[in-house]
Amino acid sequence: MEPIPVIALTGYLGAGKTTLLNHVLRAPGARIGVVINDFGELNVDAGLVTGQIDEPASITGGCICCLPDDGGLDEALAKLADPKLALDAIIVEASGLADPVAIARIIRFSGAERVRPGGVVDVIDAAAHFDTVDTVADAPPARYAAASLVVVNKLDRFPDGTRDDELRRIEARVRERNPDAHVVGVVGGRIDPTLLYDVSGGDADGSGQLSFRDLLADEPAAHADHPDHVHASSVTVLGEGCVDPGAVVDLAENPPPGVYRLKGTVAVRSGSRVRRYVVNVVGTSIHVMTAPATTRGGRTPEPGNSLVAIGTGVDTDVARTRLEEALRPVEGPAPAVGLRRLQRYRQLSL
Repeated sequence: MEPIPVIALTGYLGAGKTTLLNHVLRAPGARIGVVINDFGELNVDAGLVTGQIDEPASITGGCICCLPDDGGLDEALAKLADPKLALDAIIVEASGLADPVAIARIIRFSGAERVRPGGVVDVIDAAAHFDTVDTVADAPPARYAAASLVVVNKLDRFPDGTRDDELRRIEARVRERNPDAHVVGVVGGRIDPTLLYDVSGGDADGSGQLSFRDLLADEPAAHADHPDHVHASSVTVLGEGCVDPGAVVDLAENPPPGVYRLKGTVAVRSGSRVRRYVVNVVGTSIHVMTAPATTRGGRTPEPGNSLVAIGTGVDTDVARTRLEEALRPVEGPAPAVGLRRLQRYRQLSL
């Protein structure tokens, strides 16, 4: 089974984590598992319903980053990674006082099977940030270093003509600590869910049980047609034959500008054998695994190679060229150097 991305959702008290979470749960077709903290401030609208498909798993211990080694996070992740649920992603909503660095480490080294790190989303209250979080002029907060995606929320607190300036001010501070973070500005947590996960759509088992999207169906959609919605763009390239794994790793290590996520399946010839690999990139995190015989839901993988780049502010022509270069077929066995690089990431992903 292809592993499920586990996304850490962090942010200081009142930054808008729960608003963002409720927004992405309303995405049509989303199948999301949510890990909540018994002493956190999460309030998923109408979400805590026994027996629903996307069942939230509760853990105890106050702050997630302070859980003991035998704490409940692994158990919660294992519960939600059950193939019968066929979830697209798991979101861990952390307490406002939790340390994103520690949470990222806990997820990265989780003992739960069938999961992989899906990035750290840090939500920032644009209006209060420099009074509550980033308060020391010569020392950007360490939390910046853990974030793969920084969501600068509540930009509506500023006049229209100054929003871009405030966003650039926060982005500049983030880049002092983390030059690779993807930074977007939003209002009301309205981020495009495709930045976070793939939406498979439809019920996996036709059971008719309620999911988050059903429970929130009568809430305002606030998605693609909303003027404040942050839109993601994507570029897809298909190919045939076997590729140079070094070219794929080059792309994964240095994605096109504006690209936050990369995903795809590639075929690589090693000696007389052809093996297929699944590649997932979130920010600077690269996950490689041998392609399963079937994907979640029992579907057989499509033949050939494919790569998809997803992000904001993406130059689609540049991105398409880079993806095409990575999928350019090569004759004969793959270059040994590139194969070793790909296998190294595969070993690190186990």
